[in-house]
Amino acid sequence: MLGEKIIEETGEITSQRVIAVEGRPSRLETNVKVTGKVLGVDFTGTLTYLADPNPLGGNLLGRGEGIYMTKDGDLITFIGIATGKPTGKGLASSWRGGCCYQTSSKKLARLNGVSTTFEYDVDESGVSHCNEWELK
Repeated sequence: MLGEKIIEETGEITSQRVIAVEGRPSRLETNVKVTGKVLGVDFTGTLTYLADPNPLGGNLLGRGEGIYMTKDGDLITFIGIATGKPTGKGLASSWRGGCCYQTSSKKLARLNGVSTTFEYDVDESGVSHCNEWELK
């Protein structure tokens, strides 16, 4: 069951590169600079995800990691997995998936052990928007 929305994020792709994988289709590595709010607290951060094309076509499997830093210097790390698909011209894509978070921040300790689900969309110019909800 979906719980409270705990993250709202906007980002911009800063770089991409193709990674050759022997015996498999190439992967796409994407780096994104982000800003947003987690549990109502402002943050900036960076995330990197790898997208593997489905050999049967049509969709992508993504795995990512990232770091957020709040204005008070609290660090939050996360890992995520998602399925995605191209949605138009350029960099446009749409992703749905989930994340797990870790932090040593007492103020944000609620994130430890929480699983989330997210909607992550990128427009053709590389601007991303993400909303994330706690899973109950």
